Amino acid sequence: MSKLTIVANIKAHESKIDLVKAELLKLIDVTRAEAGCINYDLHQDNENPAHFLFYENWESRELWQTHMNNKHLADYLVAVEGAVDEFTLNEMTHIA
Repeated sequence: MSKLTIVANIKAHESKIDLVKAELLKLIDVTRAEAGCINYDLHQDNENPAHFLFYENWESRELWQTHMNNKHLADYLVAVEGAVDEFTLNEMTHIA
C-alpha cells in the first residue's frame, strides 16, 4: 500500500483555544518519533485561531493505526474533553 495522508481538523471552543493548542503541541515530538511517521505538521488558521489542522503522512495505514492507539493520544483526548467543538479526520491517498 502507498503512504497514507491524514488531514485532521480540530475546532476548539473559543474559550479553550489555548488549552487545545497546548495539548496539540504536546503530541508533536512523541508522534514524530513513532515508527512510520513521515511528517506530522500542526497548523493554526490565521483568521480563526480556534481552527487547527494536522497534516500527516505515514508509511502505512497499519502504522498510523498503531499511532492512533498510543497512550499520548488517549491522554490528549482526556485533557481536551469538552474543549473541542468539532473534529474531522480524512484518510487520503496521494494521486499526483
